[in-house]
Amino acid sequence: MTSSPPTNGPTTHTLDNGLRVVVRPDRSAPAVALNIWYDVGSRHEDPERTGLAHLFEHLMFQGSENVASGEHFGLLDAGGADLNATTWFERTNYFETLPTGALDLALWLEADRMTGLLAGLTQENLDNQRDVVKNERRERYDNQPYGTAWERLHRLAFPPGSPYHHDTIGSMEHLDAASLTECADFYRRHYRPSNAVLTLVGDISADDALARVERYFGRLSAAPAPEQPEPEHLGPLTGPLRLDLREDVPAPAVYALWRVARDGTPQADAAELALQILAGGTASRLGLRMVHDAQVARHVSPVLLRQARGDSSAALVVKGRVGADPAVLERHFDEELRAFAATGPTGDELPRARALAEREWLDETADFAGRADQYGRFACLHGDAALADGVVARLRAVTAEQVRRAAADLLPERSARVVYHPERSAQA
Repeated sequence: MTSSPPTNGPTTHTLDNGLRVVVRPDRSAPAVALNIWYDVGSRHEDPERTGLAHLFEHLMFQGSENVASGEHFGLLDAGGADLNATTWFERTNYFETLPTGALDLALWLEADRMTGLLAGLTQENLDNQRDVVKNERRERYDNQPYGTAWERLHRLAFPPGSPYHHDTIGSMEHLDAASLTECADFYRRHYRPSNAVLTLVGDISADDALARVERYFGRLSAAPAPEQPEPEHLGPLTGPLRLDLREDVPAPAVYALWRVARDGTPQADAAELALQILAGGTASRLGLRMVHDAQVARHVSPVLLRQARGDSSAALVVKGRVGADPAVLERHFDEELRAFAATGPTGDELPRARALAEREWLDETADFAGRADQYGRFACLHGDAALADGVVARLRAVTAEQVRRAAADLLPERSARVVYHPERSAQA
């Protein structure tokens, strides 16, 4: 086992089997947040089996070597825990916040399914969770207004063969085709101690935490971490791409996406601030122009989907007012993008953008669970949990010139765009 030297921030330890353990004591409440990041997401899938990573997230709760189907949630819920899991392009994570006295139960459960899940992986469980995921797709994507916007944007912006071309939810066809053997192979390849980071934040000392983790996870066998595919750095789009959709949506909308620098770079931080200036609230450029002055939009929002292993996605979303002309939305939108690219930030725009980004970060890390998640993210994807404590300083270090250069990348002709045109029935 190896350890990092103690600091005022998180400490990191590596068990002999390769499991990385991050601990950040905080005695302000008698609770602990446990978060496990596995270095596996939809980017690791076979393009002919999309959705497998997310499907497997569901299967991880359906029983393991010593836990019957459905018992994982039940046992932790009885112990006072709040728990869930998520899947994304680059990771799958499982997390719970619970009273300190229930920590041993949570560690035992996580260790049991980390290497013992195949004992509970049955055709019945697979069929059941396949149906759950398919219903999730229907409810959140296919039958939701604007629900497929992000899926379509990524298909436009990232070419076939890119691991970011398909969304994590997967296709109905691929979900139907997933077999028990494929799921077992996926588990053996990716669910192992050397491919995971376990983070504990809260009412526990570093020594106590490490002793408990060693007790439950130290016995798990070692195996090399799977090889990580490295996507090609594609860079900005060289020409505009668009998809016009006529659907039963309440109002017109414009979703625009650009490929920008990967996470962990000053360029990605500059892109975040540029997006805030453009669409961060009603005082942003697009908010003032389109929501307040022209009154053609009811909402604008910025989104930065940070990717550590490939190009990040910078996006702007404009939801129009009922009856607004999509062409008018795009005209205002494109003129403001060009004006910002020409001038960069002016006046108090950059300080305001920094303040908005800092507030969002502080909101995200205000509790044990949020901090555990971010320590796990930086340890898993960037190799250093302590980088999480420098996020605000890095945002404050971004200069006006860096934001101007980021704005110059957010031009209409470099975007992938999905534009929604309401059907007449939606405007009647």
